[in-house]
Amino acid sequence: MRYNYRYRLDPSDTLRGTLDRHRDLYRQVYNHFLHRLKRIDGTTKYGEVNELPSIKKWWSDLSDLYSRTLQNAVERLYDNLSRLKDAKENGRKVGSLKWKAPNEYRSFTYRQSGFKLKNTSGRTVLRLSKIGEIPVRLHRELPDSARIKQVTVKKEPTGEWFAVLGIETENDAPPKPENPDRCVGIDVGILSYTHDSDGFSVGSLDLSEERERLERAQRDLSRKEHGSANYRTQQRVVAQRHTDLKRKRRDFLHRLSAYYAREYDLVAVEDLDAKGLMELPSNSRNRASASWGTFLRMLEYKCEREGTHFVAVDPRGTTKECSQCGVSTEKPLWAREHSCPSCGFTADRDANAALNILFRGLDQVGVVYSDSMPVETALPTGTTAVPAKRVMEAGSSGLTERTAQAVSE
Repeated sequence: MRYNYRYRLDPSDTLRGTLDRHRDLYRQVYNHFLHRLKRIDGTTKYGEVNELPSIKKWWSDLSDLYSRTLQNAVERLYDNLSRLKDAKENGRKVGSLKWKAPNEYRSFTYRQSGFKLKNTSGRTVLRLSKIGEIPVRLHRELPDSARIKQVTVKKEPTGEWFAVLGIETENDAPPKPENPDRCVGIDVGILSYTHDSDGFSVGSLDLSEERERLERAQRDLSRKEHGSANYRTQQRVVAQRHTDLKRKRRDFLHRLSAYYAREYDLVAVEDLDAKGLMELPSNSRNRASASWGTFLRMLEYKCEREGTHFVAVDPRGTTKECSQCGVSTEKPLWAREHSCPSCGFTADRDANAALNILFRGLDQVGVVYSDSMPVETALPTGTTAVPAKRVMEAGSSGLTERTAQAVSE
């Protein structure tokens, strides 16, 4: 299986200058071949890559760059062009490729060769050809059987440098069970981030303090003279506030998705159109902050890694339908309780939706739940509400114990 591991780099001032110089040269190469693409008819990816040796004869600075990474800069241009073409064929409105400004080209990639991760004098360093050895904060060890296939070096807007290691392991994912035992349906929302069919509800993440600090930093930036040294310093402060908010959100999503992937044999979720939800007229900031699309993507690849069934079902009608008898009932958004006029079944609105999602997921996989999971006993007797802060404190492995603690408090 293939994974990406991200590590912080600690380059010296000299290496920072070298990294910035290499990054800017790759940007200039990208812009040069974009110019050729617009001026010369019939150019191809591999044809342009073959032009690099002749270009090096008059552009002497390119001799300081690693040749395979230099080729990747050209390939990156044509890969971007291919993605634009695919989006246009799918009916989307697309523009054209534009020149990259210095702050828009932030990464370059070593593929197959030109890199080595090694331990020197008790510290881990990443050796990059034509650059040197850069200390790495190896906050987690690589798997024993991992082979590093590529390294992407990236500079964040905060000025920090990171290395993204693309690794490949020999161990395949465990097989998915033919008859899953522990199954769960998950309904996502804003008031409670997830509400599952086992009666486990996790509150939404409170990012108000991070947003307040970000807004304060943005106000300070607006008072600085544009282009001054103070302006550039405050720009990095704003970038750091954005990064703090992003890291806290992603940490929460990683822990929650890892919990569901490890604890269950089958996870059923809504096949949400996150882009369409963002285009609705109101409450868009809360929808963006919820990052439902990111959560579902994390959950999908972690289920694949853990050997868990991941099933995305059609979300239409999951809130309206009764999980007991299937009768649909219209509900305004403010009505938080499901009360069926046909069978008299009452439950929390989100709990009823989670059960419908679970049953649709089981049907989609082909699992018969009438014997092992009777509808009459499917709904839990109570809902355990856990704040998002407890998920952050406990991590995915301890969510069950934290749930018991939350009930006792």
